[in-house]
Amino acid sequence: MRISLLPLTFILLPALEIATFIAVGRAIGVLPTLGLIFLTSLAGIMLLRAQGLGLLERLRQGLRAGESPEAPMMHGAMIAMAGLLLIIPGFITDAIGFLLFIPAVREFAWSLIGRRFIVRGSGYRASPGSAPRDGKTIDLDADDYSPGPNPSSPWLKRRKD
Repeated sequence: MRISLLPLTFILLPALEIATFIAVGRAIGVLPTLGLIFLTSLAGIMLLRAQGLGLLERLRQGLRAGESPEAPMMHGAMIAMAGLLLIIPGFITDAIGFLLFIPAVREFAWSLIGRRFIVRGSGYRASPGSAPRDGKTIDLDADDYSPGPNPSSPWLKRRKD
């Protein structure tokens, strides 16, 4: 019998967060605890914006260079998850969120869970000359087509003036 960790996480995580709130509140007081929660949410928003924009630029540069977009997209998903975990009030989720902003931690996490994901053809082409040879692609030379309309095409409507 295989037990899914997701329902257990939805039960245990809030209980652990509440216990952590109580412990931190006793140690530093209620107002500083609330201030920390607010600051980590603000830090999450700022980190998400900064790293997200940087990731989009790396993705754009990689696509121009003909690289596969899978790794930047995986990092993007983990950065989005990290930002969400920081925005959610709680110290445990904040710790996990801050860790996910570290690229080495994201790589380690992907090495653990990556084999559970199957990446199928996404229609991605590295460069115009590297189309997949699947029998559905037709290569044309420069003299096989023209950029302008063909005046003898039956598909063009001819106006009678």
